[in-house]
Amino acid sequence: ANLVNLAVLPVAHSTPVLVEKVAKQVTFPGARPFTLQVPATYSPTKATPLIISLHGYTSSGARQESYFKLGPVASARDILYVAPDGTLDNAGHRFWSATPACCNFYGSTVDDEAYIINIVKSVSKSYNVDPKRIYIVGHSNGGFMAHHMACTHPDQIAAIVSFSGATFKDQSSCKPVQLISILQIWGTSDETIHYKGGVLVNPYPGASETISDWARLDKCSSKPLSLAKKIDIDRNIPGAETEVSRFIRCADRTVVELWSIPGAPHVPALVPDFATKIVNFLLAHPKVHI
Repeated sequence: ANLVNLAVLPVAHSTPVLVEKVAKQVTFPGARPFTLQVPATYSPTKATPLIISLHGYTSSGARQESYFKLGPVASARDILYVAPDGTLDNAGHRFWSATPACCNFYGSTVDDEAYIINIVKSVSKSYNVDPKRIYIVGHSNGGFMAHHMACTHPDQIAAIVSFSGATFKDQSSCKPVQLISILQIWGTSDETIHYKGGVLVNPYPGASETISDWARLDKCSSKPLSLAKKIDIDRNIPGAETEVSRFIRCADRTVVELWSIPGAPHVPALVPDFATKIVNFLLAHPKVHI
């Protein structure tokens, strides 16, 4: 469905009227087509942010959008937006080949890293993408893939948000050529991807190990700060429940942050402004170098 912004246009001698501004959906063809949402206010003369949102194992781009609801926020904030599909594995489930732990369970040779970079390049050829504000968001398997891209292409990606998806367990597999901001979100009672780490096909690190690894790579100060103010992420938990840990004094103005949702499962019920919260984080952390 088209997404709608409302713009107020003045009318002489009357009250303002609301005029619908409809975001455009543009499909890029190819072996793995994807659809780009272009905000109605897009101007080719203005460098525009791009967000790519990656779904979890067995899910799809459409279902990822129905969960995170990034589309309306991207439309309202003048952001180009893509929620692509992974390929089908031997069990008929969509997946991303992200890390040894998740979730290429059947030995596929698909190159999802190249596919995602192709999305960036294809959109950038047709639209005025701001190279300092290209972001990746992912849930579960998509979160693992977001970390993969942060490790391999921080020269093109400014920041990631990973929800219930970890980085590489083997730290030698992550050798970023530039620094990158990281927001890790995780429910402490996640029954699928465990908060403290675990094993799928291979081991994956937990929340603390994941952000500690990135803090080292981003040359942050030695200990994270626990912020006194909590934030509201899970609508099934009363009040502001989520604890925020932040590494500061990182190089190149990067930030490494962990949002821990106490008692939350793998797919918590998100508050209505969840998408706004993560978009605010992303836009606050553009690249310093391109």
